[in-house]
Amino acid sequence: MTKKINWKQEIISYAFLIFGSALFAIGDVMFVNPYHLAPGGTYGLSNVLNALYPWKVSLYAICMDIPLLVIGTWILGPKFGFKTILSTILIFACTFLLETTWGYDPVIYEFKHVFAEGETVDKSMLEILGTNTYFKPDYFLNTLVSGGIYGLAIGFVFKSGATSGGSDIISMILHKYTKVSLGTLVMIVDSIITLTSLLLGEIRLPIYSILLIVIESKIIDLVVDGIKSYKTAFIITDKVEEVRQFIINDLDRGGTCFAGTGLFKGQERKMIYTNLNRADLVKLKLNLRSIDPNAFVNVIESAEVMGNGFVPLPHNENK
Repeated sequence: MTKKINWKQEIISYAFLIFGSALFAIGDVMFVNPYHLAPGGTYGLSNVLNALYPWKVSLYAICMDIPLLVIGTWILGPKFGFKTILSTILIFACTFLLETTWGYDPVIYEFKHVFAEGETVDKSMLEILGTNTYFKPDYFLNTLVSGGIYGLAIGFVFKSGATSGGSDIISMILHKYTKVSLGTLVMIVDSIITLTSLLLGEIRLPIYSILLIVIESKIIDLVVDGIKSYKTAFIITDKVEEVRQFIINDLDRGGTCFAGTGLFKGQERKMIYTNLNRADLVKLKLNLRSIDPNAFVNVIESAEVMGNGFVPLPHNENK
């Protein structure tokens, strides 16, 4: 039976994807890169490489993103859908266009001056941008704005049903061969990328980059409609097998199936209990209606989820 496509939902989904991808490029080219920040991901590393060896950020990033998608598909299987690939292409195209037309001129600064040839001034409190353009930076305000833009951008990409891909694929590959939780590996990989900004010779760069990541993560939570990182879903459905296959194969999650009796009609029905992260919950909601439009779903906040695929169970220090 062919699934009926909800065209309104699909149009909104792709609008979120396009808007989020374009907004990400704006945040990176106009706010993050001019201050040499590296908030994780392939674009964070590309910003550092761009400062060390001038080449377009978009070209650095796409040279990393494409091999990561290929390697990730080879090792992990076809987990990366069309929207993730489209998002990768859109972010590259928007970033390349902005780099070509706007350059790396910052939007936020205390003042800016283009010095005439032969002009002598005290440049000790200024930072260079190009050959003869100088500006006095405002790191704190720029970090606040950058975190907000990045958070909105990635949040809308998540709402479209796409994933961030990029350096997250490295974390997913490491997760397959280690016992370390995926969330911990993502944090480790992004932290290493953030620390590469030390190569530019300033201790404040990784500090501001970490602050940017914190702000970004909070905004992402707000955009995808959830303060907590994890959700617990109880799904009552007559199409248990179809929902089970979607959770296992598409979300790569587990769960538990219970049998119960409905109070109204006294009929026996089955209920699926599963824990999801914010991106998985968005995918579940987007697809559940087409699987079983009569399903009943209760989603609750989870303060903490421990076990396989989430936070590891704590060790007993007294043993």
